[in-house]
Amino acid sequence: MPTFVGKSRTISSRAELKFLKVVFMENKTESEVKVVAETAVETTSNVEAEVKRISTKEIIAYLAEKFPTCFSIEGHAKPLKIGIFQDLAEKLAGDETVSKTRLRQALRHYTSSWRYLKAIKVGSFRVDIDGNDSAEIDQEQADYASKTLKESQEKFGNKNAKDKVAKKPYKGNTNKGTKSVNKDSTDNSRKEKFNSVKSSKRAPAKAAVKLKPVETSNVVVGKNIKVQLGQSSMDAVITEVSGKDVSVQLNSGMVVKTQVKNIFTE
Repeated sequence: MPTFVGKSRTISSRAELKFLKVVFMENKTESEVKVVAETAVETTSNVEAEVKRISTKEIIAYLAEKFPTCFSIEGHAKPLKIGIFQDLAEKLAGDETVSKTRLRQALRHYTSSWRYLKAIKVGSFRVDIDGNDSAEIDQEQADYASKTLKESQEKFGNKNAKDKVAKKPYKGNTNKGTKSVNKDSTDNSRKEKFNSVKSSKRAPAKAAVKLKPVETSNVVVGKNIKVQLGQSSMDAVITEVSGKDVSVQLNSGMVVKTQVKNIFTE
């Protein structure tokens, strides 16, 4: 009887040992799989972070390299064809460097620059991605670009003036700093008076045009419409439709993303 018990205990120990080996191997496999999965996630995160680190200026430089007869990063800028976003999106399909969202942001930044707005003149031609003439710029487009440029420059100028006033005078020469602030304040006062006189001489505003909402079925790429931006409406062309989101290009070449409810016709 004791011998039988001893054998039973020996068999039981071997079974336990085998069971422990199986459990160990399973745990090892799961750990290895977990490590591989975590490595894959980390690699994907690094790639995504690398893409996000690409700035708008770098994307514009990339476009200038891909389409040198259309984009430039210095010197004279060429007015872009209305609807060029769609052409670029098709050309860059599958290009991991530039997504549609980043492309739209880069175009908005490019067409809002002073260098670009100065290029929108009557008689100049817009170009496609190959640098070929597309359409001639009319007076309305040139006037809008000029107005946008002026507003941007005034805003930038006012910001600089405020920054100068906000700066503290140099401790080593307090009187000199005070004189500088007083001079800036005087210049701002004169500028405000000049702007108020100029505003009073402006011609009365034109009568507002009554706009009608565009039916959803008529919201198609290439359609000329009026887009409501803030308190004013502007002429634009639909360049992309994605559900209720619609991308339109203004006469200045700037691309704006809006919704169907903000699109009208006269």
